[in-house]
Amino acid sequence: YFALDGHHIQFNVVDAYTLREAQKHPELYRDLIVRVAGYSDYFNDLGEDLQNEIIMRTEHRCEQ
Repeated sequence: YFALDGHHIQFNVVDAYTLREAQKHPELYRDLIVRVAGYSDYFNDLGEDLQNEIIMRTEHRCEQ
């Protein structure tokens, strides 16, 4: 990552499938916390646009 001039990295230890399930069934994922950008928040408290952005981030790959 840093060899490709990456300057910042944050980890969410959750996969896109789980996040999508949390969107469909928020009552089952009340305690799901994700890293947003400099802070953490409950996934279900985020707006749908930000939830989708975080899901897309989980699918990024670092390829040369």
